[in-house]
Amino acid sequence: MHFIYPAFLFALLTLVIPVIIHLFNFRKFQKVNFSNVQFLKEIQEQQSSRRNLKERLILASRLLALAFLVLAFARPFISGQNAGAAGRQNVVSIFVDNSYSMQNLNREGSLLDDAKQKAKEIASAYNINDRFQLLTQDFEGKHQRLLSSDEFNDAVDQVKISPQSRTLQQIISRQQSLLATQLGAVKSVYIVSDLQKNMADKPLKTDSGITFNLIQLKAGNLPNVAVDSVWLLSAIHRPGESEKLVVRLHNYADEKAEKIPLKVSINGAQKALGSYTIAARSVQNDTLAFMGLAAGWQQGEVQLQDNPITFDNKFYFSFNVAQQMPVLLIDGGIANAYLKAVFAADSFFKVQREGDGNVDYAALNTYPLIAISDIKAVSTGLAQQLKTYVSKGGTLIVFPAVDADLANNRLFLQAMNVAYPEKLITETSKVASINRQSPVFKNVFESFPQNPDLPAVKKYYQLSTAHGTADNLMTLTAGQTFWAGYNSGKGKVYMAAVALDEEFSNLPRHALFVPVLFRIALLSGHDLPLFYTLGQDETLEVPPVQLMEKQLLKLTKGEQSTIPDVRQQEGSTLLFIADQLHEPGIYTLKKQDSTLARLAFNDNRSESDMTYLTPAALKEFMPKASSLITGGNASLKGIVAETNLGTQLWKLCIILALIFLAAEIALIRYFRPGVQVVKQPV
Repeated sequence: MHFIYPAFLFALLTLVIPVIIHLFNFRKFQKVNFSNVQFLKEIQEQQSSRRNLKERLILASRLLALAFLVLAFARPFISGQNAGAAGRQNVVSIFVDNSYSMQNLNREGSLLDDAKQKAKEIASAYNINDRFQLLTQDFEGKHQRLLSSDEFNDAVDQVKISPQSRTLQQIISRQQSLLATQLGAVKSVYIVSDLQKNMADKPLKTDSGITFNLIQLKAGNLPNVAVDSVWLLSAIHRPGESEKLVVRLHNYADEKAEKIPLKVSINGAQKALGSYTIAARSVQNDTLAFMGLAAGWQQGEVQLQDNPITFDNKFYFSFNVAQQMPVLLIDGGIANAYLKAVFAADSFFKVQREGDGNVDYAALNTYPLIAISDIKAVSTGLAQQLKTYVSKGGTLIVFPAVDADLANNRLFLQAMNVAYPEKLITETSKVASINRQSPVFKNVFESFPQNPDLPAVKKYYQLSTAHGTADNLMTLTAGQTFWAGYNSGKGKVYMAAVALDEEFSNLPRHALFVPVLFRIALLSGHDLPLFYTLGQDETLEVPPVQLMEKQLLKLTKGEQSTIPDVRQQEGSTLLFIADQLHEPGIYTLKKQDSTLARLAFNDNRSESDMTYLTPAALKEFMPKASSLITGGNASLKGIVAETNLGTQLWKLCIILALIFLAAEIALIRYFRPGVQVVKQPV
């Protein structure tokens, strides 16, 4: 047995006081006159022995009552799991899970309410001088300080549901970062959560000097269907044209979800409606078509009806329907008549032509498509800028010059993992086949003839074998590549083996030339993402924005306004939002009063999976010294106190002190010596 406050044991010296009182009986006796001294002497001897027994019992009761009262103040305990540091200050970090899944109900109400109550119980199990840290999914700065017990309880009352979702490793690392600064204190970590499966997938790295405790709250297994993601099949969006939206539905339940209604709204108007059945624990992609969009930014929303879990029933997205598509043509100083004629045939394309020595590098990222032709040698600066442009999602079409500098072209194209011209082949040839499975030709031909008229070639450049995977659009009879696309970073480069000159081939005047260029252009969109995820996408990359002094960019949603940190980089502008956005929805990016873009933000869908970690799985992730406390335990305060300080005996001591005080009262009041026996004199 040990004592938290052993100094109180000095109070046991007060036990001498009852002893002294009993040794010196200050009670005055009353005189009684008797006629016969012999009878008086015999009665005195008999009552004195009985009185001594009574007084000894009273003395023992008083001593024991006082002794146990002193022991209660000394706080005796039997050593428990973490009782080795008893008497030192405790620093306790308590994580209260306030993610969306904590809205579920159990017998105590919502899981969040239950978690807040248990956090207060944990704090109440410690002493008044101990300090506490409250941590939630938001990782707010105000939660990076230590609080007293009362301050902690007030902070817990203010915790609300958050869209954030962190892993166990992120949570523990955050708690350890604060506790590491508290030298000499006893450190403990508590995590109060439903402990979903998405919170842990590998063993956790923890500090051996910190005690870890997990309190798992239990809720019923509820079925749930969520919209995981959406994407549009068209890269370029034109006013009035048909759009196809692919919706990815995920059924997280163990039972089939039948006839789930789903609708798509654009700018508040319903555009598509459907009903879907999804197998248990499966993912299903469904396509919805709509049309009639005007030019400008479109605010989209996918909504399904799925009860009782509703936080993931809405999914937001946004995209821009362009009135015109800008195309940049770069040449060696003389405009290429064929390229100019192709894009001038459709008013949707807004063509800008520049010589290779006058290119505005800062504006390259504003063009979804860039085509270069008739450049003998690409300058180092232009080559680097085009590489950056492609890596960020741009599409580049390259037609070599008639008198191309092969060494220069090799350096330019090889840096992007694109096939480069190795040598000029002057033999006549013909395009033998086209790849109808390529995205460029897919769904282009209603019917394909057996003997199609394909481009004829007089001479061509033999292309090297590229390091990346090639999407061969057209192949020559000898198996050589005639025109192919190559992935480079987030973008794509289409490399042709011939110059746009009739001395090389009849491609510039062939019927395939215009549709191929149009298809490449319509596949070349590199707009902003349809949506971002709160808590994950903390850095947004947008087209370059020129800001004057004292000009700011703002993200607004209703009355809410956020000013992100803005940094300019080569070819784009970066917005750092960190954890400033907390509500899902569509935000407007503004420069002063002008709208630059509309950005959609959605919650993290990891919370949608309502399956939980089992005790066996938790043992694999958590350190051996950690303990798991399930939500069914009756008294969390008692469990915490016993875990940290062992079995507390002070309550028992008080009970025993009261029992012996009651015994003393009973002895004084009710304990009487037996009937007097009077002997006759001889």
